[in-house]
Amino acid sequence: MAFIAALVVGAVTIIISVVAEYLISHDVEWLVLAVAGSVSMILTWILFTYFTKRFISNRIRALYKTIYNVKLRDNEELALPGSGDELINKIQSEVVEWAKNRSSEIEDLKKLEIYRKEFLGNVSHELKTPIFNIQGYVSTLLEGGIEDPEINRKYLERTEKSVERMIAIIQDLESISRIESGEMALDFESFDLGDLAKDVLEAQDMNAAKRKIKLRFFENQNIIRVYADKERIRQVLTNLIVNSIKYGKEGGESIIKLADMEDHVLVEVSDNGIGIAKEHLPRLFERFYRVDKGRSREQGGTGLGLAIVKHILEAHGQTINVRSSEGVGSTFSFTLRKGK
Repeated sequence: MAFIAALVVGAVTIIISVVAEYLISHDVEWLVLAVAGSVSMILTWILFTYFTKRFISNRIRALYKTIYNVKLRDNEELALPGSGDELINKIQSEVVEWAKNRSSEIEDLKKLEIYRKEFLGNVSHELKTPIFNIQGYVSTLLEGGIEDPEINRKYLERTEKSVERMIAIIQDLESISRIESGEMALDFESFDLGDLAKDVLEAQDMNAAKRKIKLRFFENQNIIRVYADKERIRQVLTNLIVNSIKYGKEGGESIIKLADMEDHVLVEVSDNGIGIAKEHLPRLFERFYRVDKGRSREQGGTGLGLAIVKHILEAHGQTINVRSSEGVGSTFSFTLRKGK
C-alpha cells in the first residue's frame, strides 16, 4: 500500500515539475504557484481520504471477523455489505445485535452451570442414600448379624430394596438420555385412549386404596383414539397417577379426564391433594427436583418421574402444563394427536 502511495506522489510530483517548468519558461510565476498549491491540496485530500477509508475498512473487517467468527487466508479480502453511511449504520446495528446475543448466551451458560451443579449434587445424593444403606446392612451382617436369624433375612431384604432403588434411578436416567438423544424410537399406532386410561387406573387401584383415594375416569361417550406410542403414553399416565396418589390427601380423589379438541385430545390428570406452591412450578419437571425433599423420599420414587413425562411428550411433539394451588390440588394437562 505504501508503494502505491509513493508511485502516486511521484507521478504527481513529476507532472507538477513539468507544468511548473513550462509556465516559468513562459514567465507566469503566479500561475505556477496557484497550480502547485491546487494540485498539492487535491493530492493531500485524495491521500487523506484514501488512507482514512482504508483505516476504517480495516477496523470494520476486524469487527466482522469477530462477530461472525470468520477465518481468512493471507491477503484474502472480506466482502463488506454496502459502503459509506449505509455500511456504518449496518455495522452499528449488527454490533448491537451481536452484543445482545452474546449477553444472552452468557446468561444461558450461567444458568446451565447452576443446573449442572445442582444435577450432579442431586444425583450424588440420590445414589448416596441407598449405597450407605447397603453398606450399613452388609457391615452388620459381616460383623456377626448373619448368624442371627432374627435380623439376617430382614437386613438382606432391606439391602435388596436399596439395590432396587439404585437400579430404578439408573434405568430412569438411561430412559431420559435415550429419549433426548433420539436413540429410543417411538412406536406410533392408533389406539383407544379411554381404554388405556382405565387400565392405568385399575393397575394403581391397590395403591390408592391404601390411602383411601378414589380413582375416577370421566368417560366420553365417543371412542377417543389417538396416534402415539401406546406404552410410552401408558408410562406418562402411570407416573402422573402415582404422583397424585403419593401427594393426594387421604380420602381424596385422582381423576383422568379426556376432552375432544378437533385434531387433538386434551388429557387432564387432577387431584385434590396438598397442591404445589407457585415458586416451585417452573422447576417441577427438572430431574431430581423435589418440592418437599423429606416427604418425597419417604414416599419413595426416583425423583425422575415428571422429567420422564416431559421428555416423552416432547418426543411426541407435545408439551405438558401444570396448574396448582396449595391446599386445593393440582392438574397436569397435555394434548395428543387424534388417531383414525
